[in-house]
Amino acid sequence: MRAAVGQPPEGGEVWADFEARSAEYYGLLSQVVDLGDDHEAAEGGLPADVVRRVEAQPLDRSLLRANLRGYQQFGAKYALVQRRTILGDEMGLGKTMQSIAVAAHLVATGGTHVLVVCPASVVTNWKREVEQHSDLSAVVLHGTDREQAAARWVVGGGVAVTTFEVLGRLDLPHDLRPALMVVDEAHYVKNPETLRGREVRRWADRSDRVLFLSGTPMENKVAEFKNMVAYLQPEVAGQLDPNAGLSGAKAFRRIVAPAYLRRNQEDVLTELPEMVQVEEWEQFGPVDGAAYRDAVLAGNFMAMRRAAFAVSDAGDSAKLVRLRELVTEAVDAGRRVIVFSYFLSVLEQVMDLLGDLAVGPLTGSVPVPERQTMVDALSAPGGPSVLVSQITAGGVGLNVQAASVVIFCEPQVKPTIEAQAVARAHRMGQTRTVQVHRLLVERSVDQRMMEILGSKSALFEEFARQSEITDASPSAVDVAAPTETTLSRTILAEEQERLSHTP
Repeated sequence: MRAAVGQPPEGGEVWADFEARSAEYYGLLSQVVDLGDDHEAAEGGLPADVVRRVEAQPLDRSLLRANLRGYQQFGAKYALVQRRTILGDEMGLGKTMQSIAVAAHLVATGGTHVLVVCPASVVTNWKREVEQHSDLSAVVLHGTDREQAAARWVVGGGVAVTTFEVLGRLDLPHDLRPALMVVDEAHYVKNPETLRGREVRRWADRSDRVLFLSGTPMENKVAEFKNMVAYLQPEVAGQLDPNAGLSGAKAFRRIVAPAYLRRNQEDVLTELPEMVQVEEWEQFGPVDGAAYRDAVLAGNFMAMRRAAFAVSDAGDSAKLVRLRELVTEAVDAGRRVIVFSYFLSVLEQVMDLLGDLAVGPLTGSVPVPERQTMVDALSAPGGPSVLVSQITAGGVGLNVQAASVVIFCEPQVKPTIEAQAVARAHRMGQTRTVQVHRLLVERSVDQRMMEILGSKSALFEEFARQSEITDASPSAVDVAAPTETTLSRTILAEEQERLSHTP
């Protein structure tokens, strides 16, 4: 070792480097020793004939500067062989890295142009990842200079990163045919009739290969998942018509196997630290309780959801009191924290409560580069210990494995939104046990929301958590979950009825 690298660093330095780059360490280690991975799980339970074709596919890694895990190599090869697919790996398994591996292979074997379409919040992250892990050039087609950037991409090739909103505004040659189109957070185009859906289809039709990325490809009903498959392999989607009398969830997974690969964290990341989820149940005090009752009587569902924070003094909010305790405990233990809320007013209160301990709030109105700056500040030595973020802005795409404590200020309508947010911290590269705390109030909208979250999570588990299983099931294919409007009306009516009988 001394001959190769000089005097070995101290143990503390080694561990700090491992914490910062553990995904790279494990990727390299997996090339040397067996980490105990489940090889069948790495193949997503695909049919044997598909697995044989995938394993026979070479993967040119000459332009790649990263060590891929076995399941990541399989995912990249699957995308190359099947050509137009959904990579539905659970969040935190490195779908971006697998996409970069596909792009690097195609460019190394003669391809020139790669197009990445993603939410604005992760544009900067995509550019960073491409340039850090490959020799490919990355150009951002977003902002005031997007047309000049697009012109450079047309001439020079490489990986262009743009957003759903900008895609249709770009002035690009009609004969430009990307070797690969990657659509990140592809559930954003689950409705093909929207403007963004039509633009994605237009570009997908002219691209040689298409890779949809979505760890949550179905939020409310299976029909939305069918729409996503239809962009890629219409013949497969045609077999998923709910009126065709399919035999249920297991048959559904078998049919979509040619277009859908999914692996789950517990199956392929044997080293991933444990995740501990805690429901922090509180009771309303006089002030926050009065705010909640007023919101119910006013018929204001959103005010009900944030009533626990409708106080002028933090000491009058049971949730803020508990939040401060959790953050103090985490910081004292040397941990970093992410606090999520849907509501801007709640984020401002949390920022006031935490002061210099926190950076943020990261909201949808924060410019994309500044979002990454906030995440970087959380990772910096001596920086803030807490990132305060709107769940719809910071819960998608960003990698925040510097944090190992996640706090939700209120339950969300869609369980997939919470799952995405948790996966910002509990992902490949995390070295600490991840603690997830949900601030909840008994006998309130929170309690009903948690019950509803459980039922909607079960829907995804039944249909899309695994890639392919052969046993049949009698359940219907098109199972719709309640809409947000229906939920709000139901919960509001229940709470008004309950409080009318509560002294």
